[in-house]
Amino acid sequence: MIEWARIVGFDWDSGNARKSADKHSVSQAEAEQVFFNEPLLTLPDHLHSTTELRFHALGRTDDRRLLHVTFTLREAQTRLRIISARDMSRKERAHYGSDK
Repeated sequence: MIEWARIVGFDWDSGNARKSADKHSVSQAEAEQVFFNEPLLTLPDHLHSTTELRFHALGRTDDRRLLHVTFTLREAQTRLRIISARDMSRKERAHYGSDK
C-alpha cells in the first residue's frame, strides 16, 4: 500500500524520461500531473514486481490528457520513480470511467 502522505517528490531516471518523451510524447511534467489530479486509480503491478514493487496509475493531466503511468517508490518510499508514461488504451479508459 502506498502511504501518499510520505511522498515528497519525484525521482527521474534520464533513460525513462527520454523513453516516455520520445516514444510516447509524454513530458515529465505531464506524467507528474497525474498524481495531483482526480480521480487517480492505482494498482500494484504483480507481473513486473519481481525485484521491486511496481504500480500502475491511471489519471489525468492538467489538460485532461488520460495517461497510464508505471512507477515504483524510491528513497524509503518517499519519492515516485516514474518508469514509463503513455496514453491510456481504450480498455484502460473504460476502466478509468472515460470512453473518450
